[in-house]
Amino acid sequence: MRGAYVYILTNRPDGTLYLGVTNNLVRRIWEHRTGALDGFTRQHGLKRLVYFETHATMPLAIQREHTLKHWSRAWKVALVLEANPHWRDLYEEII
Repeated sequence: MRGAYVYILTNRPDGTLYLGVTNNLVRRIWEHRTGALDGFTRQHGLKRLVYFETHATMPLAIQREHTLKHWSRAWKVALVLEANPHWRDLYEEII
């Protein structure tokens, strides 16, 4: 999967949320899932991909990421629930 993506990871339904941006969604989520990346996601066990958006360019994806990062937690949860009400792990759908 190539393009520009904004994504949300969690550790469980309604758990800790992490919002990121990448140009290679499969690789980036694999890195999170295997613990290849040090930092917040590994520390909190955030491996479940529950939301992602595709954008035409990386600058548009980065702009959207910045917008979403300023949203309240409740709004981010509502975004996930609208697209993925059961908090399914979407990783298997993108590989």
